Amino acid sequence: MSTVLDLSGVTVRRGTTTILDSVDWRVNEGERWIVLGPNGAGKTTLLQIVATRMHPTAGRAEVLGATLGHTDVFELRPRVGLSSASLADRIPGGETVRDVVLTAAYGVTGRWQETYDDVDEQRATDLLAAFDVAKLADRHYGTLSEGERKRVQIARALMTDPELLLLDEPAAGLDLGGREELLAALTELAAEPTSPVLVLVTHHVEEIPEGFTHVLLMGRSRIHAAGPIDEVLTADHLSAAFGLPLVVAHGGGRWLARAAR
Repeated sequence: MSTVLDLSGVTVRRGTTTILDSVDWRVNEGERWIVLGPNGAGKTTLLQIVATRMHPTAGRAEVLGATLGHTDVFELRPRVGLSSASLADRIPGGETVRDVVLTAAYGVTGRWQETYDDVDEQRATDLLAAFDVAKLADRHYGTLSEGERKRVQIARALMTDPELLLLDEPAAGLDLGGREELLAALTELAAEPTSPVLVLVTHHVEEIPEGFTHVLLMGRSRIHAAGPIDEVLTADHLSAAFGLPLVVAHGGGRWLARAAR
């Protein structure tokens, strides 16, 4: 089984503040990972390193066989799909949904003078259909609901047929219906053998789709636990990471955590 991510001693400091502290993490082909932890644990910073948008202050970060600091990240980035709030904020509201997905082929967020061939057009159409938003292809992105936007963003992240797909809090801001629709789409994606390796960041165990295999549990800039989902998502581990007594339940393929009474 080949290694997709290999982080060793990864540390990020800003002035006197340590955001990530000696993180070791390995992800292999075929795995679906959840990165879970409280606010300020360093989850988004970790994802920025894995997405090749940031270099560590110390340590080694290897992404798809290339070591950051010793490779051309502009060649590496098309192999990594990313859906995040910061990227979504750069998408013009007047762009059509089709073009939001299509422009990922050039790594831009607004269509200008690029040209696309029939294969690109068809892939964009197929991805919109896969996330049940094909009927919105000619709508302006700014007119969509938050749930529709999230599905379009993930379709965009898959446009370059990446080997690694990173999803930073994809269910944030969604109502119950929008969350469940999105999680159903991600469950299908996780079950597809041809899907890329998936890494999904969240604060909430209720937002873990079915089919995810591993968890990286973070707390206070460090890894608290990492491994198969059944071994990591325990009351003891979660209580320690979040700093309060929690009860954890699992049923119907989904997880639930609440404060212990």
